[in-house]
Amino acid sequence: MLEDMSYTIRAAVDADVPAIADIYNEAVIRGRASADLEPVSLESRRAWVDSHRPRAKYPVVVIEGPEGAVVGFGSLSKFHQRAGYDGIAELSYYIAGDHQRQGLGTMMVRWLIDAAAERGFTHVTAIIYADNAGSVALMRRFGFIRFGLLPAAVGALDGKLHDMSYWVKALAGGVQSLRLKTGE
Repeated sequence: MLEDMSYTIRAAVDADVPAIADIYNEAVIRGRASADLEPVSLESRRAWVDSHRPRAKYPVVVIEGPEGAVVGFGSLSKFHQRAGYDGIAELSYYIAGDHQRQGLGTMMVRWLIDAAAERGFTHVTAIIYADNAGSVALMRRFGFIRFGLLPAAVGALDGKLHDMSYWVKALAGGVQSLRLKTGE
């Protein structure tokens, strides 16, 4: 659990992009956190941050530690370009390796779910490597339902193909009873 509550989540600003890129690239190198197989450029991460428009609806946020360092980031992104999917947001989050297992992932996912609900989304989704036990446990903790599995389809730095799991959570105002799990 997060012991020191002096961590804060705030909107990302341009000066945060190098830290966002560093944290993301660390996750790419560590493996099974991103489908990127090589570290990305600073310009690529800047373009990713800038693609979240309008920012009021699709925020990019950072977790700032007690000494002001960015130790994680997250976002809500458009689930699909077609207008019929506008009620669905995809969440993503990354925590620096030396700050994992301290409750920061929980803090970020909670913030993103609340932000999605406040912005009127009816559902929030996540796509996770099925063997990423920490993120799978986090999805279950927040009541997400695994609604799909793409078997042996996504490569990773270890040179193997991995399953991808697809998760969804209905938010207040969304479908009251999500029946995708078993078709009940």
